[in-house]
Amino acid sequence: MKLLIFISSLASGGAERVTANLANYWAEKGWDVTIVTLASQRDDFYELSPAVKRIALELDSESKNVLVGLTQNIRRIFALRRVLRQTQPDIALAMMTGANILLAFASMGLTQTRTVGSERTYPPQCPLGVVWEWLRSKSYGHLDAVVAQTNEGALWLKIHTTAKRVAAIHNPVRWPLTNQLPHVDVKNVCRTGRNLLLAIGRLSSEKQFCLLIDNFHSLTNRYSDWDMVILGEGPLRSELEAQVREAGLGNRIFLPGRAGNVGDWYERANLYVLSSHFEGFPNTLLEAMSYGLPVVSFDCDTGPRDIIRHDVDGSLVAAQDKEGLTAALDLLMSNSTMRKRYAERAVEVRERFAIQRVADKWEEVFMEVRK
Repeated sequence: MKLLIFISSLASGGAERVTANLANYWAEKGWDVTIVTLASQRDDFYELSPAVKRIALELDSESKNVLVGLTQNIRRIFALRRVLRQTQPDIALAMMTGANILLAFASMGLTQTRTVGSERTYPPQCPLGVVWEWLRSKSYGHLDAVVAQTNEGALWLKIHTTAKRVAAIHNPVRWPLTNQLPHVDVKNVCRTGRNLLLAIGRLSSEKQFCLLIDNFHSLTNRYSDWDMVILGEGPLRSELEAQVREAGLGNRIFLPGRAGNVGDWYERANLYVLSSHFEGFPNTLLEAMSYGLPVVSFDCDTGPRDIIRHDVDGSLVAAQDKEGLTAALDLLMSNSTMRKRYAERAVEVRERFAIQRVADKWEEVFMEVRK
């Protein structure tokens, strides 16, 4: 199989991690795999197999106004079309909405290549604006198939776009994770003999880390032997750091930044929490469970309910129920027996979401569109 994967960048992020994992898996399987990005290769965060070919268009500059944006996107479409003509892949797979739309236009008339788009969020939670919503609705009909991460996402695409075929495929999990830069030493942050509550994600509003800091603050007097670490980087860093300082928790809550050795942090943690307002299909939740961590998560749109089996390997809390999240954390922080019971079942995600099982579903879509 000759496969081209098109994505904006390979910077740190969930869609980018899935792209790298699938590309490496298929390359190791003997496929001819090429990854094309709008961004420079200098922005790459995830390591690729030497067998994966890499093309960076370097056309990711921001648009200053509508006219510049239109011009830039036309350039992107023609640049991608040139790559499609040169490489002539059997399948061209786009990751994320913007890439899907660009691929739909770039591939018009190129009958040798079958095209598949992939939504990496739940669309109602990430409105694009009138123009891009219209483009998504109409352009998806020019793709041979579109893949969502959950059944809810697939249903939305069937109703709101002209997509011909729609499938739901969950994200895969890789265990153990390989270490890469930047390396953030756990021992330099976490004190020996203390329990650790871990959260990971972009420091942005949808992750609701400000709410999580409040929740943990309310529990600190009862659990003087627990600390919290939030791994990640993003626009709300200053605001979150100020919140921690104002709460007087600088020695209990730590924000050490982005880490390439995230597996070390899962191994060190005692409990994982996801406080997001919405998700697509949270990779960090899968990864934490694959390392045998008990988990607590909001039952947000979408993803956690497809991963966590409530009261079997984790705890699902009604979306936006701040008091419920505090209560669930309270229960698990106080009960090592329950944490152990959840952890023993959590590792089953290694099989439930094994990359071979997930890749097989992608390959079924590829085979279907090539008929």
